[in-house]
Amino acid sequence: MTPTDLSGRTIVITGASSGIGASAARTLSARGATVIAVGRDAERTTAVAADLGTEPLLADFGRLDDVRSLADALLARLDRIDVLVHNAGAVVHQQRRTVDGFELTIQANCLAPFLLQRLLTERLSDSRAHTVVTSSAAHRLGRVDVDTVFEVAPRHRAMAVYGTSKLVDLMWARALARRTADTGVTAVACHPGVVRSSFADGSPAVMRWFYRSRAGRLVTISNAEGAEPLVHLASMDRPETVNGQYFDRMTPNARISTQAADDQLGERLWERAEQVLGL
Repeated sequence: MTPTDLSGRTIVITGASSGIGASAARTLSARGATVIAVGRDAERTTAVAADLGTEPLLADFGRLDDVRSLADALLARLDRIDVLVHNAGAVVHQQRRTVDGFELTIQANCLAPFLLQRLLTERLSDSRAHTVVTSSAAHRLGRVDVDTVFEVAPRHRAMAVYGTSKLVDLMWARALARRTADTGVTAVACHPGVVRSSFADGSPAVMRWFYRSRAGRLVTISNAEGAEPLVHLASMDRPETVNGQYFDRMTPNARISTQAADDQLGERLWERAEQVLGL
């Protein structure tokens, strides 16, 4: 199959300084898209942007003021955004409270992309944009209590917090798809697979060991393979056909957890996120 020609499309990818974000950015650029790389690390993001022929944008999602500045920069630079890929994320071994008062994993993985989405609402609406959210099969490890999900828990269990963050991402992506139905604005979430990358560097020791072990290498995939779902979803000609869906790699309508499928809970979560962010 001939790859889709993306000439004329503008695609913004967060978490594009390395890993699957960088791989997806380079592939989409090679297909003709104007790709804006957003990352936290200045050196790596600049290197990726140089390959793309565009200027890098820097933002640390552990600081919500950075997200607000990022939104301002995107609005100033881009007349339209055809695709917004929320790919920035991390799993953090030890509990860390951000300057904004939230747990780092929850803020970086959930609240920061949600805030960016909301700040760009008008531009995305005008562009009839497609939003792609990197979730994870680990969302099944998570649990959402709307009243407390954005609070710093008394006990930090890294993978449980990460799973909850990916559950929140999936839920707000589905809520976005419902809220923008029939407007031309679409949203989809995906699990890219278990990828061999620097992603797990901040994770618990046993997880870092597994990723580097022979067994880990046998069951994980490369960055290029992990980027395939992002590239596929970002280059769709008719994204409305998958609006609100969850992809497990390249498989549409993949199984999701009971909470993820609860639309009323998703709406309450959206409203709670707006409340804690002061939107």
